[in-house]
Amino acid sequence: MKKLYALLLSMVLILSLTACSGDKKEEAKKEEAPKETENETVTFDRDINVYTLMGPTGIGMAKLMDDNEKDASSLKYNFTVASAPDQISSQVIKGDYDIAALPVNLASVLFNKTKGNLYVAGVNTLGVLYILENGDSIQSMEDLKGTTLYATGQGSTPEYVLSYLLEKNNLTPGKDVKVEYLTEHAELATKMTSSDISLGMLPEPNVTSTLLGNKDVRVALDLTKEWSKVSDADMVQGVIVINKTFADENPDVVKEFLKEYNSSVEFVKSNVDEAATMCETAGIVPKAAIAKKAIPNCNLTLVTGTEMKDMVGNMLKVLSDANPASVGGKLPSDDFYLLTE
Repeated sequence: MKKLYALLLSMVLILSLTACSGDKKEEAKKEEAPKETENETVTFDRDINVYTLMGPTGIGMAKLMDDNEKDASSLKYNFTVASAPDQISSQVIKGDYDIAALPVNLASVLFNKTKGNLYVAGVNTLGVLYILENGDSIQSMEDLKGTTLYATGQGSTPEYVLSYLLEKNNLTPGKDVKVEYLTEHAELATKMTSSDISLGMLPEPNVTSTLLGNKDVRVALDLTKEWSKVSDADMVQGVIVINKTFADENPDVVKEFLKEYNSSVEFVKSNVDEAATMCETAGIVPKAAIAKKAIPNCNLTLVTGTEMKDMVGNMLKVLSDANPASVGGKLPSDDFYLLTE
């Protein structure tokens, strides 16, 4: 009986220890669960300063801007919509920004000017350039010989894309084709709408506004298609850049922004009517009707990680080979790229 009692007592003790062990594991799981939930919410102690441009560069942010106004975004932002890249360049050079959307070549130029004090974190705009004509004489790049072509974006990606395409088609800018640059897209669009100018290169959504305003104007050349004929590189026009200090100190905040930005881009592409109204409200596009027709042609995206690095690197290599000054005199080093994946 004593042996039987001892055996039963041992079994009770073993079962009790097993139950306690199980309870501790369950308690550990419960303690871990709140930590996972906390990690899903990223917060920041101030508004994040974001600069973007009117047109395609800003269109992808329309939903995020709307969410921000309604306190529906995870982070809080202070958005500035500029009409020209140089209005953002000064802020980047001073370091007086957190995030900015810029032409791809300008990002490289500013990387060199600031001695590497910025990252490119994503591609946000692909090809959006078109040549418009009031007439039907331009059917190919070769047909531009002997013409005067009005354009915008001097010193930025549009100028270098145009020069590259002309040269690849055996045309010398300034000699075979006279190129006159205006300061703002809207100015050129207005002049083409009023028939003061009959041949111009514009990006979306100014293309759409011109076509809506003057039924005699047509799209003569899609420069993304012309680019694909002479280059294996993707035509990258816009990128997201991040202040290096801000990115290094707040990696989780940067990832959260890119997550929210990607959601915004996908919403804009899938909900064109609603997004068009948001574009007008935010001052990205003058009228919702223009944004509605332009959005499907704006090639909005968000490409990050190694794919982004390859796309941007290939584009900058093409531009640098054509004109080293277009990328700031030299190609940026590998620390230009913020690989968040």
